[in-house]
Amino acid sequence: MITYIDSTEDVTSTQLKGFFEGWLNPPSPKAHLELLNKSDCIVLAKSGEGRIVGYVTALTDGVLTAYVSFLEVIPEFRGRGIGTELMKRLMQRLEKLYAIDLMCDSELAPFYENLGFRPGNGMMIRRYRSNDSD
Repeated sequence: MITYIDSTEDVTSTQLKGFFEGWLNPPSPKAHLELLNKSDCIVLAKSGEGRIVGYVTALTDGVLTAYVSFLEVIPEFRGRGIGTELMKRLMQRLEKLYAIDLMCDSELAPFYENLGFRPGNGMMIRRYRSNDSD
């Protein structure tokens, strides 16, 4: 059974293993917990055993705009609708905003289009040297 929470109040870094698949320098679970704590809006998916198996984060001004910075479900829990549910819950929390933006790889575009997003243009910088704050 998966439950959804919107706080890290009872979450520890040991519950955050298995994320950032494919990253050259993945953040540590400690840094992951810090990014969750510093995000404006989060939704977490928690397994019956207490492991965090998915999360979504957004940064927002709370007035007009938000940016969805992360959505991830650990590999063994994919295909169960968790990512869709995380996004739907996040979208409900941001529903009064004018713009909700995100960037994704092209193969993920259909997933977001099914949630009402439209293609757009974007620019980015990636610093692959280090992603960890410790």
